[in-house]
Amino acid sequence: MADNHDDEGLAQYASPPCFMHELDPQYREPLLDWTDVRRWRKAERERLINARLAVSADARVAMSARIADGLDTLIGDIEGRMVSLYWPFRGEPDLRGWMASINDRGGRTALPVVIEKGQPLVFRAYKPGDRLEKGVWNIPIPAEGDPVLPDIVISPIVGIDPGNYRLGYGGGFFDRTLAAMPFRPLVIGVGYELQRIATIYPQPHDIPMSEVVTEAMTA
Repeated sequence: MADNHDDEGLAQYASPPCFMHELDPQYREPLLDWTDVRRWRKAERERLINARLAVSADARVAMSARIADGLDTLIGDIEGRMVSLYWPFRGEPDLRGWMASINDRGGRTALPVVIEKGQPLVFRAYKPGDRLEKGVWNIPIPAEGDPVLPDIVISPIVGIDPGNYRLGYGGGFFDRTLAAMPFRPLVIGVGYELQRIATIYPQPHDIPMSEVVTEAMTA
């Protein structure tokens, strides 16, 4: 899933904001204009994704395992509950093994599906072994199945701030999806400690995570 409404393809700053993430928030000039926020988020998104991809594959495997343990601690008994996960992309935590364990323990799992740009995601039931097809960005999605409503949504982060506001990929899907759901699920952002930032400059359309879990098993 991604947040922050359609901010791809925008021009860079005249002066690159590459050190803005290192400033203490109290010394930052507030970004009050949405155009400035979008530009800052685009630059910060690129920085954080590059930092994530610089982590070795073996280290990411170990961190993903600790994140799975943290999710079990946070959620508790999974039996009878529907959990939406995601297919790992660009160095995100790989929780596919944990997905299989949910089904083994009596839970059910789903994956998000992009139907149309500018519209909410839908969730389709999925368990390991079900047929997949390529979706947006060639990310695998369930090839068939009726929409479901998950009790728990696990969402990968690009960045996360102390208010649990999530920086995603910029498509706005995540916020639209939560706003359109008939009830608020437990929404858990997952990522690495290196993705913690001082602020995403949250806007009125941004919806915070209920909880956040990293390899440090913080929630």
